[in-house]
Amino acid sequence: MARIGLLTGGGDCPGLNAVIRAAVRRGLAHGSHEFVGFLGGWAGVLENNAIELTRERTAGILPRGGTILGTSRSNPYADGADGTASVRHTLRERGVDALIPIGGDDTLSVAERLHRDGVPVVGVPKTIDNDLGGTDVTFGFQTAVQIVTDAIDRLHTTAESHNRVMIVEVMGRHAGWIATHAGIAGGADAILVPERPFDLDEVVAHLRRRHARGPSFSIVVVAEGARTREGALQTRPGNETDAFGHERLGGIGVALEGEIERRTGYETRATILGHVQRGGTPVAFDRVLATRFGVAAMDAVVGGRFGSMVALRGTEIVEVALTDALREPKLLDPALYETAELFFG
Repeated sequence: MARIGLLTGGGDCPGLNAVIRAAVRRGLAHGSHEFVGFLGGWAGVLENNAIELTRERTAGILPRGGTILGTSRSNPYADGADGTASVRHTLRERGVDALIPIGGDDTLSVAERLHRDGVPVVGVPKTIDNDLGGTDVTFGFQTAVQIVTDAIDRLHTTAESHNRVMIVEVMGRHAGWIATHAGIAGGADAILVPERPFDLDEVVAHLRRRHARGPSFSIVVVAEGARTREGALQTRPGNETDAFGHERLGGIGVALEGEIERRTGYETRATILGHVQRGGTPVAFDRVLATRFGVAAMDAVVGGRFGSMVALRGTEIVEVALTDALREPKLLDPALYETAELFFG
């Protein structure tokens, strides 16, 4: 019997509870392993703040959004701290034999560093942005796409009624997966993504051509990390960053609203979906994928295959090295964007 620690780090994501539930259930089936859930991501490990995870405590959480463990963007190595020593101290105090961190590139970069220092870890990939290397899909992504698609459907009717240009700002710091998938599904007339810096004059000209052909409204989907080619479009002021050095994004939708209305004369409104994309119950695909990840992570722990991350390749769940998974982000497939461009305007 072993004691396994679990934590959820970074932004919350539909499906996190399904991973926790699956890992615990698999561990009990393997031989009555015990589970400790650290509260608030890596902060819970640093502060030795945890709860026991039992069959009863994890029952009924499959459809719940968010995470019963809470989360944060804490970094054990921030400001030069000896994160490995702090983590080891807590694990020793709690009698924890191995860790299963569930998170995106920041959370798993901490896990990879701990592995290099000899701490036994198995990672589970999580991000609604779908930009984590090593896995074809991350859970939470399909739920976010469905939420955005539903929003675009609703904005279509009000845009057409008022003859407006509607800007829909969605999440996506480095990659435009959500913007492109939801834009295609929702019939967007333009999609702006981080991988393709855009020319605002070209966007304006495109909208004018569309309106000249007859339609009196347009839907523009923009990822929060999208930028003009000149990088001159002002979004959020200041240089606020998190514990991993990431700039706080947001505001490009509002900036586009002002510029498009000023340059075209078309009434324009921006909708920033923000954290609504992270909330609510996960769709069926994400519940199944998260469950498979939780089971596979526990199997890797029992097998002693540390320093790995569970991943989806095709239809199979596999294990990949954390180092390989974190080597570079998974950016938008150019062919998918080219498909979307066929329907612009």
